This record gives sequence, structure tokens and C-alpha cells, in this order.
Amino acid sequence: ELEESGGGLVQPGGSLRLSCTASGFSTEVYAIAWFRQTPGKEYEGIACISSDSEETDYRDSVKGRFTISRDNAKNTGYLQMNSLKPEDAAVYFCAAEGGHRCGGYNLDDYDYYGHGTQVTVSS
Repeated sequence: ELEESGGGLVQPGGSLRLSCTASGFSTEVYAIAWFRQTPGKEYEGIACISSDSEETDYRDSVKGRFTISRDNAKNTGYLQMNSLKPEDAAVYFCAAEGGHRCGGYNLDDYDYYGHGTQVTVSS
């Protein structure tokens, strides 16, 4: 399973670092992606990193502000979020897709995903 942590309340312009820790399997052969969802809306895939960290992908809405990374030795992925905006508020969750490369943001293609962590951006 996957478990996210690091969410919370932050002011606009602030930063948070989310973590995604896997248990019961090794993330070494999985691409990891981050998604977010707000009530009443479809989930949005926002960033992905390949198993070897050679490839990253970002949605335009977060490009230049968010950075995805991973530490396979710790079985953990990360999402550094800077310059947060009120519209970034959502439940953020991570997912792992078998295969080394990032294959897109269709959650049905992912083998594991967590329950999420709440990010609130408000003054």
C-alpha cells in the first residue's frame, strides 16, 4: 500500500513537501505519480517520475512550482510544492504504476494508490 503525509494548512505563497511511502512492495520498478482531487471534481494527475528518476512530467498547472522526486532506498516518493495558490487546495494522493516509465494519468492503469493527504491554502 501507499501512504501519503505532509499535508496541512499553508498561506498563499508558502510551501509544503508531501511524502508517499510504500509498504508491502518495492517501488524500484514502479513509476510514481501524484494526483489531486477537490470535492465534486474529477481527479487530476499533476506529476510523474520514472522508476530511475530519469524522466519527470508535470502538468502545466504546477510546472515550475512543484518538483517530484523519489528515494528508492527509502521506498518513498516526494512532491515539493512551492508558491502555493488557493486553487492548489485539494486532497493529494500518490499512485504507483508497474513499469519503469511514466505512462499517463489514467488512474485505472496504476497498481497502487493511497488515501491522500489534505492540502489547504488559505490566509
